[in-house]
Amino acid sequence: MAVVTPLARPLLASAFLTSGVQTIQHPEMLAGMAAPVALAIANRVPGLPSDAATLVRLNGAVHVGAGALLALGRLPRLSALVLAASLVPTTLAGHAYWKESDPGKRAQSRIGFFKNMSMLGGLLIAATERPRPPCVWAARRTQG
Repeated sequence: MAVVTPLARPLLASAFLTSGVQTIQHPEMLAGMAAPVALAIANRVPGLPSDAATLVRLNGAVHVGAGALLALGRLPRLSALVLAASLVPTTLAGHAYWKESDPGKRAQSRIGFFKNMSMLGGLLIAATERPRPPCVWAARRTQG
């Protein structure tokens, strides 16, 4: 494990924790914008609710749960993968800058899109990071 990993994981998770709590408390703020993507997913995945506000709240709960696990270093690769998977539809619903006609909104949405893509990259790194073997184990292996 890299020396910075115990610090990097909570930093990466912090955005998901804070936005997830906000989304759980106030799903109506995002439900309208998320509805086209959220409902399209709900139509394809059996068992998901067909209400956009409930889907947004569920996504917020996923962000809080997986974000907490990542921050605590519990199931870090799985939690990073879950966050990465949920980030894709979140980004498509919230930051489709190519659909914006207003230059100011388009620029702001583009920044959000690429911020999310940066976070996706960090999550993919966290998801594929392998713990380094202890020094004693490595030393024995090279002697043998």
